[in-house]
Amino acid sequence: MTASGREALPLAQLLNHAADAVQGVRAGRSLTEALAHCPAIARPGTQAIAFEVLRRLGSAQAARARLVPKLPPPRVDSLLLCALALLWAEDDAAYAGHTLVDQAVAAMHVRASKSAAFVNAVLRRFLRERPAIVAAVDRDPVGRHNHPAWWVERLRQDWPDDWEAILAADNLRPPMTLRVNVRRQSAAEYVQRLAAEGIAAVAPGTATSAVVILEKPCPVGALPGFAAGDVSVQDASAQRAAPLLAAGLAAGARVLDACAAPGGKTAHLLEIADCDLLAIDRDADRLVRVDETLARLGLSATTQAADAADPGAWWDGRPFDAILLDAPCSASGIVRRHPDIRWLRRGSDIEALAQVQAQLLDALWPLLAPGGRLLYCTCSVFRDEGERRIDAFMQRETAATLAASPPSPGHLLPLPDNGAMPSVPGFSTAPDGFFYALIEKRRP
Repeated sequence: MTASGREALPLAQLLNHAADAVQGVRAGRSLTEALAHCPAIARPGTQAIAFEVLRRLGSAQAARARLVPKLPPPRVDSLLLCALALLWAEDDAAYAGHTLVDQAVAAMHVRASKSAAFVNAVLRRFLRERPAIVAAVDRDPVGRHNHPAWWVERLRQDWPDDWEAILAADNLRPPMTLRVNVRRQSAAEYVQRLAAEGIAAVAPGTATSAVVILEKPCPVGALPGFAAGDVSVQDASAQRAAPLLAAGLAAGARVLDACAAPGGKTAHLLEIADCDLLAIDRDADRLVRVDETLARLGLSATTQAADAADPGAWWDGRPFDAILLDAPCSASGIVRRHPDIRWLRRGSDIEALAQVQAQLLDALWPLLAPGGRLLYCTCSVFRDEGERRIDAFMQRETAATLAASPPSPGHLLPLPDNGAMPSVPGFSTAPDGFFYALIEKRRP
């Protein structure tokens, strides 16, 4: 959390809004949707608190179950959980314990005044017994890892050597990573521009990489050249897509971005390749964001609201030289950026999403020209949405083969040593979790 986000309004007021947001997530709404009801002036601070709470919600729920024999009403429970989550780690607390308790009680007077004394008693008991409660909760997988039990078990099966490290990484604050428009300047040159503005950053990739990582997050308005399109915000793993698909692409090649919104990968492709790009998305409202992104960056593409799984409704019959399929997925690889996802997903969602991914692959494959390439990617660490999905597809399509150059990265885990970015002292460089498979269609 940033100091500016916390101090814009009294803590009690921010806690009240954060409790509303957390209550919304627990009722099945996304945090984005829940925050839309928060006053604009309170939104940054509320979001910062809500992020911290959702990263520790499993611990807070387990602690509340030990402290309170009967489940409180939702409005009371959501505030109580927020306070417990923020009080959890004594050495890494954003607020002093007594301050947090006083402000939580003040917030409860607004939410449900008759419960203020109850909340005060529960929180003060937690402070007195914190070491014992934390130790007890740590023995429960959900309380310890702050993920649903099904999620923990799926990761344990998929990544028996790395599952605990992945869960721990999910609970860390992610780095703010930028993508520099390398047609205008190199990443190293942009780092110098940032330094001139007093912003510490590093360009940890190769000489041709567009990746810049900030030492500390900052508002995009503070980034030199952002409004002019010199730089965008995009994780290093997400930046793997455009170079993979653009490798060997001839000038003027016909390219399809099949699930384009919000447009980061669309824009990156246009920044590094001279191509005729069609960007489609079934959500017309989200497609507006693609148009806005392209306009800011001074780029041009054809955009169309369409369902990629139904080419008969929009395809003109001309084959594509390259297709980017950034398929709908669980988003399990970006949960550190969207901590509500883990609490909104259900285990049954993965099978349903895998079916959608298979349908999209089957629908788009006939649109690819012989010799062309399809890049399949998901921001997921679950194997059912990555390698197992591609293995099954390639068994169905005998003309499909993994491209030899550049090689497919496969699963990229959200860990410092996954090979995507070298570590840099003083900087968090671990990228998001992704899966990539570059598939080539054999010529007859």
